[in-house]
Amino acid sequence: MGERVAVVSGGGTGIGAAVARVLATDGFDVLVVGRREDVLKAAADRISWDLARPGAVRPVVADLTDPEQLTRVVEAVGDRPVDAVVNNAGGYLGGDSGTLAGVAAQWRANLDANVLTAVLLTEALRPRLRRPGGRVVLVSSIAAQRGGGGPYSAAKAALHGWAYDLAAQLGPEQITVNVVSPGYVTDTEFFGDRMTPEGHAKRVAATLVGRAGTPDDIAEAVRYLAGPAAGYVTGQVLGVNGGSVLGR
Repeated sequence: MGERVAVVSGGGTGIGAAVARVLATDGFDVLVVGRREDVLKAAADRISWDLARPGAVRPVVADLTDPEQLTRVVEAVGDRPVDAVVNNAGGYLGGDSGTLAGVAAQWRANLDANVLTAVLLTEALRPRLRRPGGRVVLVSSIAAQRGGGGPYSAAKAALHGWAYDLAAQLGPEQITVNVVSPGYVTDTEFFGDRMTPEGHAKRVAATLVGRAGTPDDIAEAVRYLAGPAAGYVTGQVLGVNGGSVLGR
């Protein structure tokens, strides 16, 4: 077993799986958390095999919107300190916006998937965060900064405000809290079958570097924030978007 432990939500595919791989490569024992057992197990087995380190990545099946299921994550961690919590679970959830009941349901679903999952996982593991040296990373979205996603944009923006509060609370214990805000990233499940060639071209054209992002681009930013080099970085939003939204 490695000396460091990381927990990555939404770790079965896309950005989450890329984060799990880079952290496992750096020597972390990684728990990937999500609702789909087959997807999580496949990712964990693949990464562990590629690194020739059996058990480097282990799956934990849990719905992070259900407080009772958080015990599964806590039990999987055991009595080891947690060095990094990466809150990556979430996504855009559509719905019927033609009625007030439909609007309410869609907003609640997006807030649950993108905010409540992060809050409950972090709070469940908060007593186990390594002191000093723990890291909390929240994966947000460019939509939080420029809009365009309705309830999804609002949910991701809520992570920013919460991150600032959490950074202030945990800073005296030498635990950092930061946000990674991706721009357009391919090879994820985010768009499903909604992305068109025209939509792809438009998003690439909005960058300054002329390409879409990859899960590895985001994972490298998380790797930095989860590592020892970022000990003096906290309460920050790191945009990884190819320049499609400039820093401010």
